[in-house]
Amino acid sequence: MGLSWQQGPLSAGAVGRFLVPEPLPKRLLYIEPLRRRMRVRLGESWIADSERCLLLFEPGRYPVAYFPEADVSQQLMQRTEHITQHADLGPTSWYSVQADEQRIAARGAWQHTNLPAYAGDLRGHIAFAWRAMDAFYEEDERIVGHAADPYHRIDIRQTSRNLVVNHEGRIIADTKRPLVLYESGFAPRWYVSRSDIDESALTPVKLQTFCPYKGLCSYYSIGDARQAAWSYPEAYSEVGRISNLVSFEPDIVTVLLDGNQIRLEPGQSVVPHGPDRNLDVAEIVREPGA
Repeated sequence: MGLSWQQGPLSAGAVGRFLVPEPLPKRLLYIEPLRRRMRVRLGESWIADSERCLLLFEPGRYPVAYFPEADVSQQLMQRTEHITQHADLGPTSWYSVQADEQRIAARGAWQHTNLPAYAGDLRGHIAFAWRAMDAFYEEDERIVGHAADPYHRIDIRQTSRNLVVNHEGRIIADTKRPLVLYESGFAPRWYVSRSDIDESALTPVKLQTFCPYKGLCSYYSIGDARQAAWSYPEAYSEVGRISNLVSFEPDIVTVLLDGNQIRLEPGQSVVPHGPDRNLDVAEIVREPGA
């Protein structure tokens, strides 16, 4: 979720509210120092390298890192005639980024050129289109999907509660040792060891999605219940406890926790990544340090 995405406090679908006497504006933008070294690569060239990035949060978008001009390889940047209008930050000029003769990103970066006074912190900063660049790094580790959101948190807890999954009278899973994953903005997700699952009921689906915090996800159908379960075969090390475990979608199959049926609360289904975050599987595999 984070600060401005999904059901965060600055998003349009926020589930909480600010306790203030007057209504807040419908759109609130927030900016803060990233406090991490971030680098951008195109082809064999490092386009930007900074420990002074600013992170911009705006409703309905993942956070975007803005680099000081001094930390950008200006000789590789060419301002184009393409100008767009940002709803809050005014006219935005776009850059062509050229790493070499073969690697050119026609609209690879942008800069807000006539910022309102309240947004002056962004003056002299440039942001890069995530899909137009080859890779973004924090130190020597590639970051995939979007800039890290410091307000996104995942906690995993072991429990002895009884979790039972059934579909059309068939018991699919029955365990007293599930893991529960708490992720900012989402309903708790319950993960089950395969030894407690009737795996003959699971039919692999030719679908994979990507979570910037958990990794590459595979799906299963259960009879006529399509994409009723999922698994992260090799979850990122930060959430490695759920690797190869299976979770079940409670609005598709029946999931009982201590005899009580689990139902997703309104608005807590996952909002898929936008087109610019719809990465290819090959791009998601983490690279060795650069």
